[in-house]
Amino acid sequence: MVLTPGQAGDNPQLIGLIDSYRAELRARGDTGVRLHLLADKAYTHPSTRRALRARRISHTIPERDDQISRRAAKGRRGGRPPTFSASRYKQRNTVERGFNRLKQWRGIATRYDKYAITFLGGVTLAAILTYRR
Repeated sequence: MVLTPGQAGDNPQLIGLIDSYRAELRARGDTGVRLHLLADKAYTHPSTRRALRARRISHTIPERDDQISRRAAKGRRGGRPPTFSASRYKQRNTVERGFNRLKQWRGIATRYDKYAITFLGGVTLAAILTYRR
């Protein structure tokens, strides 16, 4: 988990988080694991897609409407649309349900903690207990 300021976006943290996860997999000896990222429209930036392709990580990310219209306006020079599996994207609801389970902890939902380190500790504890159930 990575904790960011409230006004910061999640997308800039994605590649670093994936790289640290892959390093953890390599340290455990799980080198044959193939990753597939399910993300919402916040992660559809072209630089994110390029970084995922460079790391050979398959992904299912819907395009934003403005990106679709911009690509269509370019005509043939706009390139082909990225692949998108609607059936695979339906599995993303499990991620949202996980976030909702964490938000059932009152201290996490309202962020009572003054310091980021104590809030991150609370989120980590809640995630571990939720996972162990």
